[in-house]
Amino acid sequence: MMSPTARLVVRRLNQRNQALAPFFTSTKSFATEASFETRPFKLHKLEEGPKTSVTVTRDEALKYYKQMLTIRRIETASGNLYKEKIIRGFCHLYSGQEACAVGMKAAMKPADAIISAYRIHGWTYLMGVPPLGVLAELTGRKSGCARGKGGSMHMYAPHFFGGNGIVGAQVPLGVGVAFASKYRGDDNVCFALYGDGAANQGQIFEVYNMAKLWNVPCIFVCENNGYGMGTSAERAAASTTYYTRGDYVPGIWVDGMDILAVREASRFAIEYCTSGKGPLVMETATYRYSGHSMSDPGTSYRTRDEIQEVRQNRDPIASFKEKIISTDLASADELKAIDAEVKKEVDEATRKAKSDSEIPMEELPADIYAAPLEEEVRNVAPWEPLRHKRIGSAVNLN
Repeated sequence: MMSPTARLVVRRLNQRNQALAPFFTSTKSFATEASFETRPFKLHKLEEGPKTSVTVTRDEALKYYKQMLTIRRIETASGNLYKEKIIRGFCHLYSGQEACAVGMKAAMKPADAIISAYRIHGWTYLMGVPPLGVLAELTGRKSGCARGKGGSMHMYAPHFFGGNGIVGAQVPLGVGVAFASKYRGDDNVCFALYGDGAANQGQIFEVYNMAKLWNVPCIFVCENNGYGMGTSAERAAASTTYYTRGDYVPGIWVDGMDILAVREASRFAIEYCTSGKGPLVMETATYRYSGHSMSDPGTSYRTRDEIQEVRQNRDPIASFKEKIISTDLASADELKAIDAEVKKEVDEATRKAKSDSEIPMEELPADIYAAPLEEEVRNVAPWEPLRHKRIGSAVNLN
């Protein structure tokens, strides 16, 4: 038999274990999936569109939440590095538009392609480049995805044909990528992204025609964030219904602040294009919190109250977080842990991006061509040519 002292010790241990149990085990059972209603889609030359009733699993929800949060953290770090003058040149942030990129990526097949303009830090991350590869590219360091030679506007990854600095010029290139898929018969599509400011470019209307004429599987995506540089869409365009701009090309309007709505519209667009029906125009109605670029404060042509109203009532991350918690897909503590994990990863990437070294001068003429016809590259002084080098393999050569 146990002594009274031993029984007292056992009783106290049992009491302690019962008190600590909630901290080590949880009786909370989370939902495996949840359903939501999106805002109605607007259709152009389509008899039916995506369904407004959408379902998301717990794993998908946590994945999308982490992806959007990582993009937001990367952009915040980018803005701070620019203010510290560690990032130089152009820097266009995507904060506020995260649901557009994450929603499209959630619907894309592994070999589907995407090409965009210069607001592409988040897309680079989604297409497989870790935060360090993005931030080091921004700071011009060798750990960058283009070893620091591309900067903010020119990043690449497999099936990601980069950000392009010439307004609207990426759209014809995207049609070319989609045409290659059709030519090979590989059943893939290309998302060709552009902003409302680029939507009035003549070259876009030219390739609407070509894409429809040949039924090319290209999804034209107008990310309408309301302002082209410092000019509102209403001041710049006689027609702001960008999803109808394709005329003979069908179109869809989608709430670009709702990641699930963007995902469903993208799924519909992919199925439409790969069924042989040709191209589709998709307008994502979104918002950017920062100015056009870091050199634009973004408050001379819109009020701070307008920006704050969107942050409080339409923020894509906050609203999705509320959906996750309210439907028991995850707890607030679980999402808080993801927040901490993302912050730690991006903070570490930022530290490395600041301390990393630049490539040596002799590497500057490396990897200019995938298959160079000549060994020498013209220098600033034509009589002092540089020697072309092969350092890495071309990302999207095949």
